[in-house]
Amino acid sequence: MLTIRMTRRGTTNKPFYHLVAADSRKPRDGAYLEKLGTYDPTLPSGHERRVTLNTERIKHWLSVGAQPSERVAKILSQNGLGKAPKITEKPKKSAPKKKAQERADAKAEKAAALKEAAAAPATEAPAEAPAAEETAA
Repeated sequence: MLTIRMTRRGTTNKPFYHLVAADSRKPRDGAYLEKLGTYDPTLPSGHERRVTLNTERIKHWLSVGAQPSERVAKILSQNGLGKAPKITEKPKKSAPKKKAQERADAKAEKAAALKEAAAAPATEAPAEAPAAEETAA
């Protein structure tokens, strides 16, 4: 299966990526079929050399069935070469466990009860009768 993905180049703490068309069974930085562009995450977002793409060749590889990785699909959609993928950033490992969820639910119930208790007396305010006595005196 053909994929369009990134291979990491550069040095330690200075990443630089090549966008390549490669067989999905090959290693990330292994052999690839064709280099399609570059991505330099160290440059600011609006910089002209942050992302360079060979759009003609990318369209060719997409037309013959190559599937872009999620990150590459996001880069391509920003450059008008495809649809943006739905990226959900909710890893299951970092989700709260059962006890933490129970504590959060109990805290929310307690906060709702306090809010109701604070709102109840304010709606039942007594009428001001002493004001009438002051005008008579």
